Amino acid sequence: MKLIEQPNDGIAPLVNAIESARRSIDILIFRFDQREIEHALAAAVTRGVAVRALIAHANSSGQAGLRQLEMRLLSAGASVVRTADEFVRYHAKFMIVDGQELWLLAFNLTHNDVDRSRSFGVVTRERELVEETARLFEADCKRQHYTAGVPTLVVSPANARQRLARFIKAAKTELLIYDPKISDPQMVHLLDERAKAGVEIRVIGEAARRTGLTVRKLGPMRLHTRTMLRDRECAFLGSQSLREMELDRRREVGIIFGDKAIIERMLATFESDWENSADSAAAAQPRRTPPVAKVAKKVAKALARDLPPVTPVLEETLRELAVEPNGLPLEPEEVEEVVRDAVKEAVKEAVRDVVEEARRASGT
Repeated sequence: MKLIEQPNDGIAPLVNAIESARRSIDILIFRFDQREIEHALAAAVTRGVAVRALIAHANSSGQAGLRQLEMRLLSAGASVVRTADEFVRYHAKFMIVDGQELWLLAFNLTHNDVDRSRSFGVVTRERELVEETARLFEADCKRQHYTAGVPTLVVSPANARQRLARFIKAAKTELLIYDPKISDPQMVHLLDERAKAGVEIRVIGEAARRTGLTVRKLGPMRLHTRTMLRDRECAFLGSQSLREMELDRRREVGIIFGDKAIIERMLATFESDWENSADSAAAAQPRRTPPVAKVAKKVAKALARDLPPVTPVLEETLRELAVEPNGLPLEPEEVEEVVRDAVKEAVKEAVRDVVEEARRASGT
């Protein structure tokens, strides 16, 4: 097993892995702006490597960039599949080379994550883990249900809540945590229990509550990794924070491992980051935000300014669909209700995207 540490290692290890591929590359993408990796994938296709890219159906930056990436990869000869939209986000990131080597990443393939953020990735040839991740990749490519198999592969929402709860409960002396936002009530409760039982818990990131927890905000770089080091002998690394959404409503992937050499390196990095991060009471509590009503009014005004005239669109649609399939005339009240519900859903999705983007930009 090998460790990738960002921003120290950069993208060179990934480019080298792609250039060394002889048969196949399966890669899962949520965010992407690394053209050097894109060129390496195209070159792999040219020399006969079967490249398959599973690309998120959306992210908070919108779909345009993802769709352009799809077209470029397709033009290069790669096979491209778009993820289903059953999850709020498809946030996992990994790569499988020649069906034998798994690159499990906590960072996206973007300059922001690679060059300006603390994050990690691991590379393993452990057959059971590689095969299980390949099975997950196939299931998601074919939009089939995935049932978790190997316990050390942590997949949201399949088994992440159970596996990470067990990981926390097993702590006897120490838990060192990188997490942009710890807020899930069950996980916070478990951490509180471990702290009360005498386990030293230190968090670099942010926590919704601080009972029994010592929290510091990472400085001076962004924090993007989700990592836990337990009793200096076991580690979790993945894409899921201890948040309800990332445990239960998004596709996230991580692994649990006990490689001594890698854990020692991660411990050294954590201790260095801890020393360079000042105590911050604000980091242990939710940020102060403007009143919800004020935020809502501003968003509503912005939406109203940007909306095109609605009446012509509605009239044209009614002309096209003057009758329902059963032949009954459309009722204005029914149309109004359906439009209202559709607008509510669209606004909810837009607000979720804005909030996710704001959190990402601030390193949470």
